[in-house]
Amino acid sequence: MLNYKVKIGLVPERRFLPGPKRTGIFNPDYAVANKERAVKYIKEHFADAQTEFTDLEWLNEEGLLFLNEDVDKVADYLRAEKVDAIFIMNCNFGNEEAAGRIAKEMGLPVLLWGPRDTIIEADGTRYTDSQCGLFAISNQLRRANIPFSYIENCLETDDAFAEGLKKFISVVCMIKNFKKLEVVQVGVRLKPFKSVMSNEIELAEKFGINVTPVNLVEAMQKLNFIYDNRMDEIKAIADEVRANWQVGDMDEELLLRSCAFVLFYKEIFEEENASVISTECWTAMRPGFGANPCLAMSVLADMGYLVACESDIHGAITTALLSCAVRGKTPPFFGEFTCRHPSNDGAELLWHCGPFARSLKAEDEVAGFDAIGRPSFRLANGHYTIGRFQNDGDKYRFFSKEFDTTEGPATIGTYLWADFGDMAKLERKLIEGPYIHHMTEVKGGFEDVIREFCKYVDGLEYDTF
Repeated sequence: MLNYKVKIGLVPERRFLPGPKRTGIFNPDYAVANKERAVKYIKEHFADAQTEFTDLEWLNEEGLLFLNEDVDKVADYLRAEKVDAIFIMNCNFGNEEAAGRIAKEMGLPVLLWGPRDTIIEADGTRYTDSQCGLFAISNQLRRANIPFSYIENCLETDDAFAEGLKKFISVVCMIKNFKKLEVVQVGVRLKPFKSVMSNEIELAEKFGINVTPVNLVEAMQKLNFIYDNRMDEIKAIADEVRANWQVGDMDEELLLRSCAFVLFYKEIFEEENASVISTECWTAMRPGFGANPCLAMSVLADMGYLVACESDIHGAITTALLSCAVRGKTPPFFGEFTCRHPSNDGAELLWHCGPFARSLKAEDEVAGFDAIGRPSFRLANGHYTIGRFQNDGDKYRFFSKEFDTTEGPATIGTYLWADFGDMAKLERKLIEGPYIHHMTEVKGGFEDVIREFCKYVDGLEYDTF
């Protein structure tokens, strides 16, 4: 399963000047005041069940890093705390050497920020010049080839600070999970879909992504065992479906077999410690077991289990990453480019044959089924992000684009109508490569998050329209 918890190491630091304590510029009392105000605000407004912060109050009386010789001590502490990223907070001009060294030592995502100066005395005295030091620290990070994120020089109470920190936390969640992504492939690539081919060796060598296969013989054995021995659990799932969906005259055995997939995929997740599953579906499951897994994918998505259909490994990776971007707060969905809007030249049908989470449907929609038991409903209107992780020869790209929904004709399956503005231009962009029709979407605006994520991944290039 994906881990949406993130722990950030706060590294407030200041400039070190030997000799008597300064009373004017770089008076350490003002750096301490900046630190105390910012750390308190961060913990009060951004810490939650998924987000934890640790600081340097143990280091010295000031709780600030300013001595170069303390870098190793701070790095050891942050490693012991198992932080996922560090936040360098420049509380006055700062110590560019210490900041650069701690970033290099940790080898984790780095966020850089300094509070905006608010005090200039009548005689012209300034106390911190935190913005000035940001240029020096960023230069050290670049020289050491350390990727970093940045919040503009502002107050911690400003909107820019909240937006920047939230974006960084999402990026950290993506990086944390991407580095140890476990993709389970149930079945093989669909014979008609050469477009979903992937390079398992390359994914492992470039990114550390592990792909574990579960062959269809094993899958059918598991499904049949579940159906023969866990009927009480299957019926309980079916009862939940009847309570929340319009089942109509769906055949009872078809419903039960469809629900058996919920237990099957959950078992695979637990046995293989899967982050996400890529599964063969309509070409194998219905002929082999008598039902499609689409309903189970929808039910599982609302339980936090991500299953991407049609044996699309790259699609499964994209789905996992978008779920990390939103930190599991709303399920992503696997909607593909299907057809142009009949009258709106900027719009496109994003559709699949039933796997979208029921929680995403429009309020006025009834969650129903098509003739062969696949979910069918329109998604809620709103602002969404579309994305695709895709190889391009020996290179990899991550495409993303934000869009708003629009009105369009009703159809079967799970779907929405997306307005991209210039659909002809986007169509050309995708067809000229390296992308395919499969995409993953998630509610909210995450273009900037995905762009920032790519900054931290060697061999992955951000791409947009």
